[in-house]
Amino acid sequence: MARAQQNRESAVAPAGGSSRDRILQAAKSLFASKGYDYTSTVAIARLAGTSESQLIKHFGSKEGLLETIFEQSWQRINWGVRQSIRALDSPVDKFQALVDLTLTALTKNSELNVLLLLEGRRILKSGQMILLDQGFLEYVRMVDGILREMQAAGQLRADVRVETVRSALMGAIEGLLRDKLLSERVDYPAPHTVKQIREIFTLLMTAFLSTAAGAGQRTEPSS
Repeated sequence: MARAQQNRESAVAPAGGSSRDRILQAAKSLFASKGYDYTSTVAIARLAGTSESQLIKHFGSKEGLLETIFEQSWQRINWGVRQSIRALDSPVDKFQALVDLTLTALTKNSELNVLLLLEGRRILKSGQMILLDQGFLEYVRMVDGILREMQAAGQLRADVRVETVRSALMGAIEGLLRDKLLSERVDYPAPHTVKQIREIFTLLMTAFLSTAAGAGQRTEPSS
């Protein structure tokens, strides 16, 4: 437990920007350091240097605030993916770029990493999973689109469903990263390195490649 407390970073007050932007940053910092359930709207407003009424005005509720954080985070990742693949011709190279950018986004931004991996499965009062916002669904469509390109190009096995491949690969990466995070916060026995996660992803991806693609293409994201 002592190590878990040490690994929780303190929330940092946002500097400058509009009250809406400060609230978003304050919430992201508090949700990541203290957890969603243990963060009040009063604490968020106080850290943002504004009032609770401003939080309600902009986001409606704490749930609405978390939903906005997720939507913006996925939209940023989506923009980065589109930029990174626009000049690539090979579908397998596009997929490699997508995975590399996603892993980099999640491992370089500690707050985003914590929120997506630990709060992403939260169910809203409306019954909707917080992770299933439009930004995330757009990301899923990009993944599926690239996998279909790979299949059409003979790089992905024709006997597997694209959606099944996507679920298997995304689930594996999510699980590995979440366990890595838990090992850092609560001594969970999964001390994976990012390098090891990339290596495991490469082995998993190889199982879905066609024979020709497996022999001639490298799918491991760059370090």
